[in-house]
Parts: sequence; structure tokens; C-alpha cells
Amino acid sequence: MGNSRAYPVLRTTDAAEAYRQARRLCALLRHIDDKVWLFAESATVREVREIAAIAPGLPFDYADNRTDPATGDYLRFDLDVTALDDAALAEHLPLSFSEQVERERVEARILTALGDGMASVEWHGRWPDDSDADVDWPSKYDGVQVLFHGDEAQWGDWTEEHTVFVHVTKWGDLPLAQELAAHIGSEVLGEAQLGW
Repeated sequence: MGNSRAYPVLRTTDAAEAYRQARRLCALLRHIDDKVWLFAESATVREVREIAAIAPGLPFDYADNRTDPATGDYLRFDLDVTALDDAALAEHLPLSFSEQVERERVEARILTALGDGMASVEWHGRWPDDSDADVDWPSKYDGVQVLFHGDEAQWGDWTEEHTVFVHVTKWGDLPLAQELAAHIGSEVLGEAQLGW
């Protein structure tokens, strides 16, 4: 049990560069899952439509807590975003999305789907020097994350910058993180953060 440790290894205001460097790190994973975890907070109709095209049929939710004025119960967004016209959809913004999605769908379209909202793509896999090398499934800790408009692996406050993280064992592995950062011509940019 536990969470990975996420080391920031790149910060930039260029979303395409952050994505490119994240993909370079993914190429080092000995194994990579067929699905990625995609998180997005969408404040515009265009952003919601783009994420819905990447992940057809998967649910959205309200990005902020909303309650029923009569009962005080929390409300969930349970509408099909593709069935709403733009004006009706705009009434429900901002929306969030957090689901596993086929890796190829996300990789092919994420840069065109980005807007000013925060988004994260997480590739889970196994680094080549993982101590469980005889196991054919991925480590639950290893992987790469690119966070658009943020600098905290757990999706903190919005920023202008985009951050790439490498995720390692729950005990942390600074030497591995440093080696991975060097692969993209960078260095570890701060303390380990709580990962996935």
C-alpha cells in the first residue's frame, strides 16, 4: 500500500515541449500500460467537447462541489455531454474528467484538446531497473506524468507552467529520478511529492 513519489523534472510554459519530454521518458519504461489516466478540469464548452471526443461515453462530473438547495445533498453531473447543446452545457461548467482511457486515443489528441484548464496524463509502467524485474506486470509506482497548467502531482492550484514528473517507489528513489531527468537534459527540480 502507499503512493508513489513524484519528482518534478521539467517545468515549461510550452505545452508541446512538456508533452514531448514526457513521451521521451515514457520510451524508457520497459513496460507501459495500454491505458493512461486522464484528468481534466474544463471551463469551456470546447474543452469539454475535445475531452469527450478522446473518451467517448465516459462520465464527467462537476469540478466544484454543488448541493441541492432543497436537501443539501451533493449533486453529481449525470448528463451526456454529447447530448447537450452548447448553451445547455455552458450552464454546467466547469466540469471535471478523471478516468482511464485508451493510451492511443489520448496520445493522438491531447495537445489539440488542451485549453486553459488543468489537465494531466499519467502513464503507468515499470522502469528498467525495477527490483521486481521477474514480474510481467507493471509496478504500481513507476511511471510518467505530464501536468498541464500545474506544478503539483496531486493537481493543486492552476499555474501558467506545465510540469513533467517521474514517479518511483513509495520510498522515493532520488538517484533514479536524477538519471531520468538527465535523459531529457534536465534535473530534479524539487522535493519528492505524493504521487499516485
